[in-house]
Amino acid sequence: MPTSPELPSRRGVLRTAAAAAGALGLTAHAATARAAAEIPAPSLPGGLDPYRSPYLNWAGEIAHPGLWTCAPSDGQQIADLANWARTAGWRLRARGKAHTWSPLTITSGTDVDARVLLVDTTTHLTATELATPPAGVPGAVRAQTGVTLEALLGFLADHGLGVTNTPAPGELTLGGTLAIDAHGTSVPAEGEAARPGHTYGSLSNLVLELTAVVWDAASGRYVLRTFTRGTDAACDVLAAHLGRGFVVEAVLQTGEESAMRCVSRVDVPADELFAAPGSEAAAGGRTFADFLATAGRVETIWFAFTDRPWLKVWSLSPQRPATSRPVTGPYNYPFSDSVPTVVSRLAGRLVADAAWYLAPELGALQYTVAASGLTATLSKDLWGASHHLMFYLRPTTLRETANGYAILTRRADVQRVISEFAGFYRERLAAWARNGRFPVNGQVEIRVGGLDQPVDVAVPGARPPLLSVVRPHQDHPEFDCAVWVDVLTLPGTPGAPEFYRELERFCLAAFDGGHALVRVEWSKGWGYTDTAAWADREVIHSVVPASFGTAQWAEGTRLLHELDPHGVFGNTFLDALLAP
Repeated sequence: MPTSPELPSRRGVLRTAAAAAGALGLTAHAATARAAAEIPAPSLPGGLDPYRSPYLNWAGEIAHPGLWTCAPSDGQQIADLANWARTAGWRLRARGKAHTWSPLTITSGTDVDARVLLVDTTTHLTATELATPPAGVPGAVRAQTGVTLEALLGFLADHGLGVTNTPAPGELTLGGTLAIDAHGTSVPAEGEAARPGHTYGSLSNLVLELTAVVWDAASGRYVLRTFTRGTDAACDVLAAHLGRGFVVEAVLQTGEESAMRCVSRVDVPADELFAAPGSEAAAGGRTFADFLATAGRVETIWFAFTDRPWLKVWSLSPQRPATSRPVTGPYNYPFSDSVPTVVSRLAGRLVADAAWYLAPELGALQYTVAASGLTATLSKDLWGASHHLMFYLRPTTLRETANGYAILTRRADVQRVISEFAGFYRERLAAWARNGRFPVNGQVEIRVGGLDQPVDVAVPGARPPLLSVVRPHQDHPEFDCAVWVDVLTLPGTPGAPEFYRELERFCLAAFDGGHALVRVEWSKGWGYTDTAAWADREVIHSVVPASFGTAQWAEGTRLLHELDPHGVFGNTFLDALLAP
C-alpha cells in the first residue's frame, strides 16, 4: 500500500495557527473579552436565548472575542428579531461558517460592546426537500440557508441530481454562497451541449425562489416574504445581496448528477501553461486554454517562486476510464486537506520568527508535497460523482489570506488574459525578491467559469442576479466567461497589501473594458491601499459600481435599501459600499 506524506498532529496545526494569530495582534482581543462578558445580555423576542460567541473569519484577520448570538428555529423568529433590532438600535448579521475574508459579516475593529447580534443559521435552519421543478428541468430543491453545500449536494445526489459549479469547500452554507454568488470552475468543453437545469455561472443563477425577511411599509414591520425569479425584481438582488439582506430559504433548479474524472498534473511548466497566445511556448498544445477546450473545467494552483503549477482538469465521464481510481467521497487530497508537518513547521517559522525570506523555500516545499502526495495517495487520476470531486478543501488546510478578482472576457481571449496576469505577477514578485522583500508565500489560483446567463434559468423573464460578479455586462455582450484569479499569502506577511495594490492597479489598467473587464470578488481581498484591504475609497465608491454599469448598480443598491430601509441587515462597510 502506498503511504501518504506525514500529516501533522492537531496540536501542531494549532501551534501554527496560534503563531499566525499572534502576528496579527488577534490576542489583543483577549484583553477585552472580560469586559465583553460584563455587558448585559439583550432581551430577545420569542424566548430566544442569547449567548456569547467569538467570531474569527477564515484567515483570522477579522476577529471578535464574543458577540451576542442566537440560533432561531425558523424564519418568523428572524422577522421578530428584525423588528426588535430596529426599535432597540441593534443590527443583525447572519452567521454561517465564517469562511470569508472580507468584512461582509462584521468589520475589523468592531467594538467589544457593539450592538451587533450574530444570527446562527447552522443550528436549526438546515432542512432540505425536493421541490416541483419548472418545465424542462430535471429537478429542484427547497433548502434553508444554514445547510452546508456538502449536505445539500449529498441530498441531491441521493435523488440523481446535481449542479455544475460549486466552490471547493463543502462546509460553506447555502446562505453564504448565495450572498456572494459563489462559483466553481467550468465552461463548455468543445462539443459539450448545455444540460437542462445546470449553469456554468454562479450558484446564484440557479435561484428560482427566495424567502427573505424584508420591510413591509404597509404594516410598518419586517415580515417574511417569498419572491419569484422572473417576476420579482427583489429576487434578482437578493440572489447575491452581499450580506445586506437575510434570506432564510431558497428554491434552486438542478440538473442531473454526472460522474466526472479529475486528472492532476505537475509536469507542465508555467512558461508553457500561461504562455502568450501565438508564442513558441504555446505551440505545444499544453496551455491553459488548450486544457479548457478539451475538458471545460480547469484549475491551476501555482505555488510562489516555483515554475510548475498543480494543474487539475475535470471532465464529464459517465464511464470510469481504466486508469482512474474510483472515489466514494469528497476531499481526496489528504496532503492538501491537512497541513503536512514539514509545511506547518516552515510556515510557523515565517510567522513566529519573521523569517519571510523563506517564502521561496515554502513555495518549493508546497510543490514537492503536492507532487509526491499525488503519487503516494494515487490521486493523479480520480473518477466518481461530480460533487465528490469538486469538494476538495477541508477547514484543516493552511489558512491564508487572499485577494480575488473575476476578469470578464471572451472565451477566445482567456489565454491572453491569463498570460498577461501571470506575466505581471511573476515579474513583480521577482522584482520584490531582488529587493529582499517577499510579500507572497502562498499560491496563485486560476479558474475559468461562465457568466450568469438568463438562458440557463427555466423561468420566463429571468434576469441575472443584479450584483453578481459574473453578471453579463450590457455594454460588452461579447464577454462570455470570467477568469478568476486569487493570490494567497500567510496573514500578516509584510508588504502584502502593497503588493496586492500593485496587482489590483495592473488589473484595473490592463482589463478596463477593452479585451477584458475586471470586477472584485466579494468574499476576497480588494480595494487595497499600501497598508490595508477594503480601504481604497476610489475603488469602493467609483471603480466597483462602474464595473457593473451605472444603471445596474443603482437598481441593485436601491432595491436593497427598499427591502431594509432601516439598515438592520448591514454594517459600516456595507453602508459605504451599497449606499443608494
